[in-house]
Amino acid sequence: MTEPPADAPPDPRAAFPVIGVVGAGIMGSGIAQLALEAGHEVVLHDVDAAAVDRGRHRIADGLARRAAKAAADPAGTDAWIGERLERLRTSEVLEHLGDEADVVIEAALESLELKRTIFRALDAVAAPSTILATNTSALSIADIAAHTRRPERVVGLHFFNPAPVMRLVEVVAGPATAPASTDAAAALVEGWGRTTVRSTDSPGFIVNRVNRPFTLRALRLLEERRAGIDAIDAAIRDAGFPLGPFELMDLTGIDVTYAASTAIWERLGRPDRLRPSPLQAERIAAGRLGRKTGEGFHRYEDGNRVTPEHAPAPDGDLGPEAIRERILLPLIDEAWRARDEGVAATADIDVALRLGAAHPIGPFERTRELGGPAVVAARLRALAVDDASFSPSDALVRAG
Repeated sequence: MTEPPADAPPDPRAAFPVIGVVGAGIMGSGIAQLALEAGHEVVLHDVDAAAVDRGRHRIADGLARRAAKAAADPAGTDAWIGERLERLRTSEVLEHLGDEADVVIEAALESLELKRTIFRALDAVAAPSTILATNTSALSIADIAAHTRRPERVVGLHFFNPAPVMRLVEVVAGPATAPASTDAAAALVEGWGRTTVRSTDSPGFIVNRVNRPFTLRALRLLEERRAGIDAIDAAIRDAGFPLGPFELMDLTGIDVTYAASTAIWERLGRPDRLRPSPLQAERIAAGRLGRKTGEGFHRYEDGNRVTPEHAPAPDGDLGPEAIRERILLPLIDEAWRARDEGVAATADIDVALRLGAAHPIGPFERTRELGGPAVVAARLRALAVDDASFSPSDALVRAG
């Protein structure tokens, strides 16, 4: 057997041989697949037997896709998949995770009450040394950890969807989380080939907080009839983004985006700059949630966008550069606000937006590209003459 090089990262299986995953949906199955690929034993739990079966099939399909892309020897593909599936156990009984798992990652629905219930149950059955992690994208780690007797061992591990593909994981420390727990959780997922960024337990963490103006400012332009949907999406794609704001909302789900926006807005004290849009609420009420329902801000057939035969001319008087300015400058400002509040470090915010939200460059990198914080603040002040919500933050002004 070949010895690993001296500078190789520690094998995550050594410290945490068995990984428990709560929730056999898309995210939970993806996390379980990652752990299996890294060599762990995995126990996948869901109270719904049908969901457990779907999760096992989803993992098998994911492993098959990964093997087909990576295998130099196609004949070995089935053996590669089979060896990993042999290390997967499923259970409808939560206590089985407590009996076996060294780390449990909860990936249930984004409901605070549900997560509290799960963590109370896990706390009762898991060994004192077990790390309990939640995949929440925005809920308070402190609110979840308070329902355990081990808040020092509760940490946020926010994977992005699809977990086997997306490289970023936000590692979130609650106010009572021990540094050793945060470090161990980060080392675990880094051993799975993920890139980690550290965030404090703040509304939306890094990506969901800082990227919020990407959709909210686009929605305001549409509300004010300053630009149309297609014009806004095209202007942002031309800046190097893979999707425009309305295409992104349709892909994510308008209901999901609206719920995240509302939660972050409420927890930050309802600032006008982050006010959720009634345009989203109207589409949700009409059942137009995006790709998953066939219509959102665009229309889709068989998952593909359909261009109307006679598309109306876009409303509004703004050109592409003016559209980009009104979306990207507030996003830069939100990054400066978050850093000033101690949410995350400069480098982590830039990495998080590039890897978690597909930005071509991070907001601090964009600040430098535009000429520095003083230039960005001046451009925001000019926009604030007509709309005070564009006013630059104190953090950005001080930096200039």
